[in-house]
Amino acid sequence: MSVTIKTAQEIEKMRVAGHLAAEVLEMIEPYVKPGITTAELDQICHDYIVHQQQAIPAPLNYRGFPKSICSSVNQVVCHGIPNEKRLKKGDLINLDITVIKDGYHGDTSQMFLVGGGSVLAKRLMDITQQALWIGIQQAKPGAQLGDIGHAIQDFVEQHNYSVVREYCGHGIGKEFHEDPQVLHYGSPGTGLVLQPGMCFTIEPMVNSGKRHVKLRPDGWTVVTRDRSLSAQFEHTLLITPEGCEVLTLRQNETQFASGH
Repeated sequence: MSVTIKTAQEIEKMRVAGHLAAEVLEMIEPYVKPGITTAELDQICHDYIVHQQQAIPAPLNYRGFPKSICSSVNQVVCHGIPNEKRLKKGDLINLDITVIKDGYHGDTSQMFLVGGGSVLAKRLMDITQQALWIGIQQAKPGAQLGDIGHAIQDFVEQHNYSVVREYCGHGIGKEFHEDPQVLHYGSPGTGLVLQPGMCFTIEPMVNSGKRHVKLRPDGWTVVTRDRSLSAQFEHTLLITPEGCEVLTLRQNETQFASGH
């Protein structure tokens, strides 16, 4: 496994890319309403990234992916392709944004409840977001990747939800996906030892039912096998000498960051 340690100059570029990715999620939030299509959300994000930010939407044409963002609705776990279906009140949707600026990637995702939703959907969303931050709290020099996975899995399973195992976080930098793989389950005291300068994502996918998933025939869309709801939140992190810095932090997350 060749994990790159970022230089001070690279870290500065990662900060910029991370900030831009967070900004896209903040920009799109008011548009996530009943009646809009995910294709329209994709177009708004695409135009903003290209024209306002002078950046590149990383998913577009990545290994053949046809759109600029991923939009995963209800039982879609990840990699949903934006389409012409209209969102309706109560839908649970993840928007996954990755931008490239000056050759470096910022990757983040967030859940939205369209027009307010059920208690179940809201609880799943909250637990998933808390699980991400519990994982982030483990990320510091000398800790191991297994510590992150274990903390997330333990928290999620205490709430009778399940963690998807087929998809994971990843190193990030000049490449969209680098080493290491960051699992959202595992045993403490195992895996890569973290050191300052490492950049990677944590992005737990949490199902309200069983953890098993299947890939749709389009080759991208991943859904829960039992059709239960799924939620995901994602951040890009930098390991610092003191702990970690969340490079994709949004302004509405100060309550999490202050406790971190």
